[in-house]
Amino acid sequence: MRVVVVGLGVQGHKRRDVAGKECVATVDPVNPEAKFKRLEDVPLRSYDAALVCTPDETKLELLTHLLANKKHLLVEKPLFADDSSRLLKLGKIAEENRAACYTAYNHRFEPHFVRMKETLDSGRLGKIYAIRMFYGNGTARLVRDSAWRDKGAGVLPDLGSHLLDTALFWLGKPVGGFRIHSANRFENRAFDHVVFGANADPVLQFEVTLLSWRNHHYTDVFAEKGSAHISSLCKWGPSSFTVRDRKLPSGRPDEDSVTLGQPDPTWALEYAHFKKLCEKGESNIANDVWINDTLRGLQAELKC
Repeated sequence: MRVVVVGLGVQGHKRRDVAGKECVATVDPVNPEAKFKRLEDVPLRSYDAALVCTPDETKLELLTHLLANKKHLLVEKPLFADDSSRLLKLGKIAEENRAACYTAYNHRFEPHFVRMKETLDSGRLGKIYAIRMFYGNGTARLVRDSAWRDKGAGVLPDLGSHLLDTALFWLGKPVGGFRIHSANRFENRAFDHVVFGANADPVLQFEVTLLSWRNHHYTDVFAEKGSAHISSLCKWGPSSFTVRDRKLPSGRPDEDSVTLGQPDPTWALEYAHFKKLCEKGESNIANDVWINDTLRGLQAELKC
């Protein structure tokens, strides 16, 4: 497969490196390293798919151009629109042209995230009562100094979209009733620390921040027959996964734990997954619609 990388920033460089020799061109209006300044200047016959790594406001126009020309595409998360009908329209164009339209959430390929899904699906934990997730990094200053990132709802769509997609991945169904619990601008113009959740089935409690000076993720799942826990991601390793079996009426649980110390495998695994989607012409627009609607509702609470 021949691919074009559109947007040669941090993510674009990662995508280009993973694509390797399959990357036939790069596009960026300001990076002199890119071969082209505009996507329209890349000959259509020269590529089959695009890896879109641009700021949010330019995405929909680029994606429409690509899908209308029967190009498969992987677009960096999140995929937003003022009205979700615009996302549904993209899905229709993709379906009509048998083009894959895939929004990248690489944490779905994190080894312990996959283990968590397998554990939840197995029924080992019984009824799931609550899921608590934290996702934090220390990029507040980098975001504040960016020409385009420090605006709007800030960390909520940036990192919060990952947690929403993870919940969808693990639970296999959309959840409603999300509310903002707290939101602060401690160092940035936009929100750099947000806590939100849903009093649903199961209860979901999420916290995202740019103020975690040591990058970190954790998940706690509390359930009828025990609990399951993730600490860190492979890219920030070591990363651990622990399952605890409840003791009745009470007592110290038996537990199984796996710790990984390895490079981040998610980018290569996701690219391989994307290529399989291209063979079938499949898309995941329905996920984007739910994430978009949920985040739009939360942003309305923040009045931004």
